[in-house]
Amino acid sequence: MSQSKTPDPTASPSIALSNERPDGARLIREAHLERFPNRTHVRRYTVEFSCPEFTCVCPASGFPDFATVHIKYVPREWCVELKSLKLYLNQYRDRGIFHEDVVNAILDDLLQLLDPWEIEVVGDFNVRGNIKTIVRARHTRADT
Repeated sequence: MSQSKTPDPTASPSIALSNERPDGARLIREAHLERFPNRTHVRRYTVEFSCPEFTCVCPASGFPDFATVHIKYVPREWCVELKSLKLYLNQYRDRGIFHEDVVNAILDDLLQLLDPWEIEVVGDFNVRGNIKTIVRARHTRADT
């Protein structure tokens, strides 16, 4: 009768570290927004996303900025694919960009991709230098 060896739950896992960048860095670097067809045309509905770990870099100081980015839209023909959105938002982590610009850039990119009935992007930035910044940008189709 053979006896199976039970793993020791207190043992540290063995992790091989290398100087190579992990695959996630490549996925983020090569990311692009993707969409899929809206399958529910019998009613208008709202889709909301929250990204509480958003980061970018202040172009004036070089210091990181942290924010929660909220995206809310009413789809027309298209919906955004979530993994592509996650990777796209992570592309900002090393990019020098002002708060106002990042919110409007995200809105513009999603508008171009989706052409929704309505969309709003809010950047709720963490306090820095005793100042709290919230940037809100929205767009509504003229033919709603």
